[in-house]
Amino acid sequence: MKDCIFCKIIAGEIPSRKIYEDELVYAFMDIGPINFGHTLVIPKEHHASSSTIPETTAGRMFRVGARIGVAQKRALDADAFNLHLADGACAGQVVMHAHLHVVPRSADDSFHWNWRQLKYETPAAADEAAEKLRAALKLHPDR
Repeated sequence: MKDCIFCKIIAGEIPSRKIYEDELVYAFMDIGPINFGHTLVIPKEHHASSSTIPETTAGRMFRVGARIGVAQKRALDADAFNLHLADGACAGQVVMHAHLHVVPRSADDSFHWNWRQLKYETPAAADEAAEKLRAALKLHPDR
């Protein structure tokens, strides 16, 4: 994709601090990190959504992400790491090239995801949502 900043990084048109590269994925330091060492793992093929990434590539993204997380713990003295992937603008995706964030964490880093926790009104409402999800998976098992 000619206007995609991540595709330009892969092509070498925009510099990056490469952490890892193989035939399927490219990993580089985020320029606006949550914590120092924050790395992005992206597929080399352009995919705006994680739902179109081939399974082999998606699996590689998460395997490489976990390896980078362990490296962050060792090299940066992090206590833990987050793997985070937002799919779509309302989910927080800013660059429309699918990417996995690998964020090193420490107990005192003061970062919070600001999760909220809802409750289903009834067990039947949860059952209904689960059935809808199962039905959607049967209709489109590959997406």
